[in-house]
Amino acid sequence: MTATTMNATTTNATAPRPTLAVLKAETRLFLREPGALFWIMAFPTLLLVILGSIPSFREPQDSLGGIRTVDLYVPVTVLLALIMAGLQAMPPVITGYRERGILRRMSTTPVRPAALLGAQTTLHGAAALISAVLSLTVGRLVFDVALPRQLAGYVLALLLAVLAALALGSLVSALSRTTKISNAIGSAVFFPMMFTAGVWLPVQAMPDALAQVVELTPFGAAAQALGQAAAGDWPGWAHLGVLAVWTVGLSGAANRWFRWE
Repeated sequence: MTATTMNATTTNATAPRPTLAVLKAETRLFLREPGALFWIMAFPTLLLVILGSIPSFREPQDSLGGIRTVDLYVPVTVLLALIMAGLQAMPPVITGYRERGILRRMSTTPVRPAALLGAQTTLHGAAALISAVLSLTVGRLVFDVALPRQLAGYVLALLLAVLAALALGSLVSALSRTTKISNAIGSAVFFPMMFTAGVWLPVQAMPDALAQVVELTPFGAAAQALGQAAAGDWPGWAHLGVLAVWTVGLSGAANRWFRWE
């Protein structure tokens, strides 16, 4: 075995160790950010509790096919956590690392910058999923909202929604040279995404023409897919397809325009 081969083998064998070390370090830093933890993991559930406390939201609505408004807001709060993680929490961290030259300096070490980016997407995705479980649990225990009847379809739609949210956040990070710019772009995209997710008006309650347009957006499609799975139906393949197309397109654009420094 040549020296080159031995070095390559050693590098491959030890590659997971630096990556794991980065993940551990980023986890510690992430847990020290109470603001990010609140907005991703606590605020969506708190919003659900506030809305569920409105008496009319706990009454069946004929305009909604006999279901309650609070039933529709469980998937909405699930999506809100994804939007918070993808647009408000992750981009400032990544652009901050680039702005301070951390990514450039890491490129000269055995730890590649991609390991740091992977750790960030993993942490924010995990936080969003924990928030989703929390919203489902509170909805069930406090407001008697039924758990998803089509669990496999719900999990599939949720995972696709997480990937779409992180891909959108990655694109914002790629287009932003500084944290100020990332905050500005994130805020500009944040409110339209909240609308399409149904924060102000559930997608199921929107006029048909508006709902058809909203369903072409990632979070509008996710809201419909999660709602269908919660009701016991398999999510529409059209909605899942919209999520997949957005994920691939946003990821490709982020990869195309991302710069380490």
